Amino acid sequence: MKKLFCLSIMFLGIGICIPTEAKATEKSAMVVSQEKEYKKITPEEVNKEALMNIKAKYGDYQIVEAAVAADGEYKLVLKKDNASLTALFTSAGDLIKIL
Repeated sequence: MKKLFCLSIMFLGIGICIPTEAKATEKSAMVVSQEKEYKKITPEEVNKEALMNIKAKYGDYQIVEAAVAADGEYKLVLKKDNASLTALFTSAGDLIKIL
C-alpha cells in the first residue's frame, strides 16, 4: 500500500513538472517602421515626367508645397478651391496614397 501511495505521489509530482505548453518554442516578431525623411523643394523642382503624370490626373489641383525623399518619392500638398490634400507620389508621378 505504501508503494502504491508513493507511486501515485511521484506521478502527480511529475505531472506538475511537465509543462502543458511549450513556450520556449514560440517566436514573436516585432515590426518596426521608419518614416521617410523628405527634403522640402519648390514645386518647379519636381521631375518633369512626374509633373506631367500628376497634372494629367490632378490637373485641377495646384501644387502648394513639395518635398522629395532620398529614393525620389514625392510628398505634395495639392490645393483645389479651399480644400487641400497631401499625397505621396512615385518618382514617375504615380499616386502611392493620400494622407
